Amino acid sequence: MIRSWLDPLPLIAILRGLTPREAVAIGEMIADAGFRMLEVPLNSPDPLESIRLLHEHFGERCLIGAGTVMTPAQVDDIAAAGGKLIVMPHADTQVIAAAKRAGMVCTPGVATPTEAFAALAAGADALKIFPAEQVSPAVVKAWRAVLPRDLALLPVGGITPDNMHPYVDAGANGFGIGSALYAPGRDVADVGRRAQAFARAWAALPRGERA
Repeated sequence: MIRSWLDPLPLIAILRGLTPREAVAIGEMIADAGFRMLEVPLNSPDPLESIRLLHEHFGERCLIGAGTVMTPAQVDDIAAAGGKLIVMPHADTQVIAAAKRAGMVCTPGVATPTEAFAALAAGADALKIFPAEQVSPAVVKAWRAVLPRDLALLPVGGITPDNMHPYVDAGANGFGIGSALYAPGRDVADVGRRAQAFARAWAALPRGERA
């Protein structure tokens, strides 16, 4: 299921700090750039309302959900707000199981092969390599040799339009994009320009290097 959302543009917008007041305008800019997965971390102001608004306006064209999900109870709250995507900084198997019981797409964070295989056994749909600053492209290449070939690996942390290429060449399938895309107080038009820059950078990668 996640592949259908990743295939057009495999970049997840991480909207940490997003407020409900700006959610629709920011979401429109990012969706218009081609992003199809948007997450609002739960340590944002009133994140469930932002998720509700994003789902209401973009739920047909984008997979909307939450990041920084830490407990099974939060999964239920996100589902009630219309969210269908659970992104985690860790690989808590109870949270993964709760997400799958709710019929949601789940992308837990992993930093070691042990965490990666445990998350997959629990039902993870893709893996968020986090933080990418400590998992180099060389490490991703080593992981790719042992993980399922059809599994999406998505580095998150410090990703810019200029540093995607080595990760993709190593076997990454996409990325989570945070402060290089959106940060609290950033002008809506600036967010739109940044989203377009990421989309162009992805499109410019040699086709043979994209998973």
